[in-house]
Amino acid sequence: MTSSETAPGRGTAVVIGGGLAGTVAAWALRGFAERIVVVERDRYPAEPTFRAGVPQGRHAHLVLEAGHRALEEMMPGIKKELTEAGAMRVAVSGDLKWLSSAGWMAQYPAQLAFLSCTRPVLDKAVLDRARADPTIEFLEGADVVGLLGSARTVTGVKVRDRGPERGEVREIPAELVVDAAGRTTSVPDWLAELGHPPVPEERVDAGVAYSSRLFHRPAGVDIGYKAIYLQTKAPDAPHLGVLLPVEGDRWIVSVAGMRGAEPEPGEAGFTKQLARLRDPSIREALQQAEPAGEVRGFVPGPGIRRHYERSAPDGLVVVGDAASTFNPVYGQGVTVALFCARELRRTALRHGGIGHATARDARRAIAAVSKNPWVMSCTEDVRFAATTGGPSGALLAFQHRFLDKVLAGAAHDPAVTAAFHEVMSLVAPPTLLFRPSLLAAILRS
Repeated sequence: MTSSETAPGRGTAVVIGGGLAGTVAAWALRGFAERIVVVERDRYPAEPTFRAGVPQGRHAHLVLEAGHRALEEMMPGIKKELTEAGAMRVAVSGDLKWLSSAGWMAQYPAQLAFLSCTRPVLDKAVLDRARADPTIEFLEGADVVGLLGSARTVTGVKVRDRGPERGEVREIPAELVVDAAGRTTSVPDWLAELGHPPVPEERVDAGVAYSSRLFHRPAGVDIGYKAIYLQTKAPDAPHLGVLLPVEGDRWIVSVAGMRGAEPEPGEAGFTKQLARLRDPSIREALQQAEPAGEVRGFVPGPGIRRHYERSAPDGLVVVGDAASTFNPVYGQGVTVALFCARELRRTALRHGGIGHATARDARRAIAAVSKNPWVMSCTEDVRFAATTGGPSGALLAFQHRFLDKVLAGAAHDPAVTAAFHEVMSLVAPPTLLFRPSLLAAILRS
């Protein structure tokens, strides 16, 4: 089926990648495409478990408040299902002990919260919803190996089965192709093969590396909080740690370091990194806890923001990490992927289909909802001398000085803390902090 500006069409949509970003993108297109095909390289496990195609899934994850709102908007009742699967509600103040670079966050009665669970529980809840829709097909155990079309228009994908007998490459024509292949996406290379010029991009790399482990929560032990977050402090404390409650009466603990302060491999490296943290809270909490798994490492690579809103062929939309990859320490990635899916659905609703006008508007909307998280992430990353890329100049210096004031205020003024939490939870833009009553409190700090 061919699209046009006047008749958007309701043909086939292909989603590259069946992780969380791809699954919610497929869900977002239901009702607007006659057929939605999700091509996933793995085969999904029957029960929630970690899988090779999501290497970052073994580490501490959370969906920010704004992400939960987006997910609930698209999948009503999903928060209840996650809670029934063992996800725990953590209020950002009261339940969370948060050490910023300026000190412990002031406590207040917070309405903002997040649900804490392992990544497989979140992924399976979303996958089960999508699988129940008859217009969404999952092609498991298959690789997308190229795009169909030209430098001007993408018209489908080339796929091939994985495994020892890979078979022949076959084609799936499509009116819309959604790239949700994550950090390792090959779409930029395939666009080059079609003759499309390089997509403009920004890069920043703080060299962060993770080490994580699951622990059984010791019975009868109360550490005073449900979760602990120990942030870095540039330039002399480039280490961070997080402890989150997850299903099965367990904690997931992740420790990390920026370039030059990365955790060493294995159990010894994990223990050594714990000792490097600015505060002993997490280490003390684990004194009576038994490990529930092995130590796992992860190096996410650079943050990349690809500007497909500036340069992309018709018929292509890029979502999630394939569009914007963030430093994971700020917890933005899953939430931004959910924003992408919501914007995709809103634009399809506006145009009544999945045609080229929908794709163009979706690219612009996705760029808009990714901008603030990207600026927030990059602004902090460049505080560390070993970071490559990222912003610089007088504006950056002002941003750093202002944020330092905000964090100082948040250490003793609950009103500043609450506003900062709204911004960090992505429910309010950073301009909230310039509201006159808040600005006065911030400047006094």
